[in-house]
Amino acid sequence: MSELVTPALIVDADALDHNLGTMAATLPGARMRPHVKAHKSTALAVRQAEAGHPGFTCATMAEVEGMAGAGLGRDLLLANEVVDARRLGAVVGSGARVTLAVDSSETVAAAADGGVREVVIDVNVGLPRCGCAPEDAGRLADQARSRGLEVRGVMGYEGHVVGLEDRAQRTAMVADCMALLVKAHADVGGDLVSAGGTGTYDINHWATEIQAGSYALMDTAYGRLDLPFRQALFVLSTIISVSPGWAVADCGLKSLAMDHGNPTVEGGTVWFCSDEHVTFGPTDPVQVGDRVRVVPAHVDPTVAYHRVMHLVRDDEVIGTMPVDLRGW
Repeated sequence: MSELVTPALIVDADALDHNLGTMAATLPGARMRPHVKAHKSTALAVRQAEAGHPGFTCATMAEVEGMAGAGLGRDLLLANEVVDARRLGAVVGSGARVTLAVDSSETVAAAADGGVREVVIDVNVGLPRCGCAPEDAGRLADQARSRGLEVRGVMGYEGHVVGLEDRAQRTAMVADCMALLVKAHADVGGDLVSAGGTGTYDINHWATEIQAGSYALMDTAYGRLDLPFRQALFVLSTIISVSPGWAVADCGLKSLAMDHGNPTVEGGTVWFCSDEHVTFGPTDPVQVGDRVRVVPAHVDPTVAYHRVMHLVRDDEVIGTMPVDLRGW
């Protein structure tokens, strides 16, 4: 990896293989709808499809367009509301299958007017974000059908639960969330009950499909949950300054997401991050020019800072995966 200019996003090939295989064995086929917002790479999505997961979850219209353009448009769910769906209608017109989340009369109208043919009713199951009240789901489904839309079912994200470290608490709260979603589904109908994430993939037995994404690459937030997935993503960095008691490496706020806290550094304790630097206390002596692997606390926005992921094995770069779904 000496040829890489740092900071560089690297992916451990063996850890990635393990993660994809572990999820495919646990949730085969349609039981799993990988969320591409976590890695934003059609090359990695191809790997997930090859592992047996042909349907995907997207967070932005750009992700939908990119996935369809890469030949991965067999079954795409945009798990987000939009008020102008014409770009999605164009993707549908190109032959891809696109399902859109709706949670209001306005977003139902946007789907119908924009040329989308299929929707799911997004239900608030406890996370104060998007989603209608469970008791409104049936009414919205009726509105959607009156506009000629096919209602495939419901979705609801227990995002306030997926990161809880106490598994017993996580399990109990998932049950509470899914009770709301199942009730809404009884009013809505359809085949899909779409929910879940990496932290609840093996707990959420109510959903017909799980929208996990971070499992493929992982981060320190999910790493605390004792999941069977390995840390695959790192920001390779170079030590550029050494002082008595601390060292500085050349990655910081512009190459690492900080919304889940500080990253970790192999062989050291992170003190703080600034724009271009991470300052840490090394466990063993280090020198200027040494390389260190920095583990991000939150994978999704970290990946979005970079244009490419370098696939590595035994410190050798064996391939690249462009981050071609980044941006809006």
